[in-house]
Amino acid sequence: MKKILLIACGIGFGLSGFAQEKTLKTLKDNAATVVKNQGKTGTCWNYSTTSLIESEEMRKGLGEFNLSEMFPARNIYIEKAKNYVLRQGKAQFSEGGLGHDLIRAIALYGAMPQEAYQGATGEIPDHTGLDQSLKSYLDTVLKKRPVAANWLVGYEQILDQKLGTPPANFDYKGKNYTPKTFAKEVLKFDANDYVNISSFTHHPYYSTFVLEAPDNFANGSFYNIPLEEMISLTKSAVQNGYTVMWDADVSSKNFQQKKGYALLFADDADVKAAAINPDAKEKAYSPELRQQLYEDLTTQDDHLMHLVGLDQSSDGKYFFKVKNSWGEVGPFKGFIEVSEPYFAINTVSLVVPKAALSSQLKKKLGI
Repeated sequence: MKKILLIACGIGFGLSGFAQEKTLKTLKDNAATVVKNQGKTGTCWNYSTTSLIESEEMRKGLGEFNLSEMFPARNIYIEKAKNYVLRQGKAQFSEGGLGHDLIRAIALYGAMPQEAYQGATGEIPDHTGLDQSLKSYLDTVLKKRPVAANWLVGYEQILDQKLGTPPANFDYKGKNYTPKTFAKEVLKFDANDYVNISSFTHHPYYSTFVLEAPDNFANGSFYNIPLEEMISLTKSAVQNGYTVMWDADVSSKNFQQKKGYALLFADDADVKAAAINPDAKEKAYSPELRQQLYEDLTTQDDHLMHLVGLDQSSDGKYFFKVKNSWGEVGPFKGFIEVSEPYFAINTVSLVVPKAALSSQLKKKLGI
């Protein structure tokens, strides 16, 4: 996540929107929990993928949950610290992460409801200076060799002070759980139910690769598929009742959260208009253009959101309905309509329920 986006995420709850009405036809609108506000944090990977898990719980008929975002955020900070120390400080250490980090956090540490662990700074969190404090501590640890065996104790004390101490167990609907038993018995969570997807031409299709992105500190692997198949997979997943975690570049003028739309505008006049015309002309997209913009660092993994629906304009253009985590910003109260061309060019990665993949695609990927 670019530093400029951390600032944008931090002030997201203070933005206002234009009074623009939605003119799109709803093709599919899947169940999703309420829009949240990540406040002054850079942990959109956490909010977006937690929202995905919550939607999956509803799709499976297991109920509606309000899961704690701060619990996995705290635990991934621990995983980042272990990685940073073992790599002797030669590793990415920041607030950012990718969708698979949330899946990994639940697999390793479990999960808990928001009511059990909200975090020290309240419903709208403020993590100002947290990553700097943690990194400074780790750099001090690394100055002495051998590294102290109990270095993690002091590190967790900072987390406890800044984020609060999570409970070892908690009550939920009259029964006591640990985070791991809650994830297993209540959420029925299985990390193998999710796959990471991307599309780039510098790796072979239908194979896995480690995504070259700064926030992929855990060296997560992604299935690489052709661009048109990635778009088709996302559409079919949504139409079949699934939702998708969306990792994308949102730093360009084409991403207009306050106006409710993101399009690959062909004309600057359409960008500057007080209200967005969803049928505005857009630029053509291609795997070659997508690759070029990724390799020249125009496209980066700025921000992660939750794709929950599919809509269509009067001219037949497709839009993905996307749930953001900047509070109820814009005319659609925290949601944004993302056009197919914008999605095609700016998507960095996806987390998709494995069940949403067709049998043909699973066969191609060897799943």
